[in-house]
Amino acid sequence: MAEGVLDVTGQNFKQEVLDASLPVLVDFWAPWCGPCRMLAPTVEQIAKEYAGKVKVVKVNTDEAPEVANQYQVMSIPTLILFKGGQPVAREVGLVPADRLRQLIDPHLN
Repeated sequence: MAEGVLDVTGQNFKQEVLDASLPVLVDFWAPWCGPCRMLAPTVEQIAKEYAGKVKVVKVNTDEAPEVANQYQVMSIPTLILFKGGQPVAREVGLVPADRLRQLIDPHLN
């Protein structure tokens, strides 16, 4: 996994995302998804920019379908921002870094 981006599974989702003290940006993706692969460098860039302020993780929907189902991820890539264990913002599809900043910034304190 890229520097600053953690791979999360169904087994550690609660610990890494729901119980996190920082806001967490979760990238729901799959290896066969072209737009997901195209989004990966943007997600890595955001992870570096927001290091220490936002945790960035990836969930492979093929390996953790129960997590994707729980948060009604119908298409990928889907990015969900969690704060205090709750989803607070969502973006679906290939989006630019500026859109991710707009998603994250209102939830920083």
